[in-house]
Amino acid sequence: MKKALVSVTGVDRPGIIAKVSTALYELNVNVLEISQTILDGYFTMLMIVDMTVCTTDFGAVGQRLNEVGQELGELVQIQRADIFDAMHRI
Repeated sequence: MKKALVSVTGVDRPGIIAKVSTALYELNVNVLEISQTILDGYFTMLMIVDMTVCTTDFGAVGQRLNEVGQELGELVQIQRADIFDAMHRI
């Protein structure tokens, strides 16, 4: 399984989860887990996704999520889980 982490941060507004999830669906990326919260009007979300059957290259997925973030006025980023894990290993 090829996992990645998608993070979303910005001002809370309706449709954030829907737009990000729809973009991932269109890229054939499966959402495994979601954690989201709103802190004093600021929205934060972390998704763990499975990219095993995604036929789009990782860079293009990141670009599409960046576009969604710009549409929403949010910061949307994706990072490979294996690289994330390696960065946080001591």
